[in-house]
Amino acid sequence: MLEAIGVDSVGEIFDRQIPAAVRLDRELELPEGLPEQDVYEHLRALAARNTSAEEELCFLGAGMYDHYVPAVVDMLCERSEFLTPYTPYQPEVSQGTLQVMFEYQTAICELTGLPVSNASVYEGPSAVAAAAYMAKLHNGRRRLVASAGLHPHSLETLRTHAHGYGMEVVEVPLTSGSAGGVTDPDAWAEAIDGQASAAIFAQPNFYGAVEDATALSQAAKAGADPLVVAQVDPIVLGILAPPGECGVDVAVGEGQPLGNRLDFGGPSFGFFAAREEYLRRIPGRIAGETVDVDGRRGFVLTLQTREQHIRRERATSNICTAQALNALAAIVYLSWLGRRGIVELGQLLLARTHYARQALAGLDGVSLQHEQPVIREFALRLDADVAAVKRRCARQGVNPGVDVHALSGRPEDSGVLLVAITERRSREQIDRLVDVLAAAVAAERRSTSEAVGV
Repeated sequence: MLEAIGVDSVGEIFDRQIPAAVRLDRELELPEGLPEQDVYEHLRALAARNTSAEEELCFLGAGMYDHYVPAVVDMLCERSEFLTPYTPYQPEVSQGTLQVMFEYQTAICELTGLPVSNASVYEGPSAVAAAAYMAKLHNGRRRLVASAGLHPHSLETLRTHAHGYGMEVVEVPLTSGSAGGVTDPDAWAEAIDGQASAAIFAQPNFYGAVEDATALSQAAKAGADPLVVAQVDPIVLGILAPPGECGVDVAVGEGQPLGNRLDFGGPSFGFFAAREEYLRRIPGRIAGETVDVDGRRGFVLTLQTREQHIRRERATSNICTAQALNALAAIVYLSWLGRRGIVELGQLLLARTHYARQALAGLDGVSLQHEQPVIREFALRLDADVAAVKRRCARQGVNPGVDVHALSGRPEDSGVLLVAITERRSREQIDRLVDVLAAAVAAERRSTSEAVGV
């Protein structure tokens, strides 16, 4: 083979392809190999340094949540016919996988109130970026208007993709003060100003506040009719109006809460639903229902806009696979919950979150970041260093939430703690959080005062 392509060695192939300036030109600094049993002990020691949500009282959220995953999810996802297949290129031998995709799409459409869903993307932030690219293909404009209430990871991903698209991202601030915490409607309308390709907000937003989705959609449509994109939390759609009923054109989001575990950050999946007029611009793939030559019900890949399926210049997605196994977990979970169950879950979260929010806001040195309605997550402002308070809580076996400034990098987020409540957090556990956080804030304030005094 080397002779056929005209080179003397494999090394010569690399020499011709990789510029000298970027070559390492030395051996990799790797330790000597170890026997298998020693590798096992080393990896076990590394794993023991982690703390899981099973080992501490966890109030973390900010996009990934400690929901209960029923045993039926693992049982079905671990079946070999679901666990091992890749893309169902041959429908005649992939009916189970294709039906899962079809049923998943149906569930997402019912949740979002939109008529079309794809068969998933990688995760929530890339779904936001994919919606922005779809908007560019639809109207050709190059301004993306995004609420500061979007998840910081989504904003970062949006900016990264927009740079490649040759687009700009205009960030709209949130209203300030105790009655603030939602997208500023005047700044929203001004930023759109007839030039926006897409107008993107989160429901609820990153700080837990429920936005007026209908008002934001109507204000966006009053301009040059951009695509209105909502990044939504699927769990709370059991009690909130679906985005399709609020004037939203595209609903995207992070699917991890739907039957997917935390698993050290992944994998998860992103969902993507839209109005029917955008059907041929939707990224990824769509499974459809049909009949075979004998008239029997069957399933096929109806649309495939990935670049390995069609010409690159016509593709709307370059992702090489979709998280179909994770989407399977979602449809199993939603089927397990049922239509009534997801409503009852939302109501339970609403009640427990209200209890936790009121109890924590009554602590000395703790106040609400905003007073907007919330469902299962809310922001607090601490009169102490959040990172130090979290360390004190961790020593008591409690993770009180997310240090927002560490995640967003925004100066105005300094001192903000984001607390998430799931159905796994009982009233007794919330009471323990109240006691531990109260003691940690008080101790940190005393320590700071003493240090200043010295």
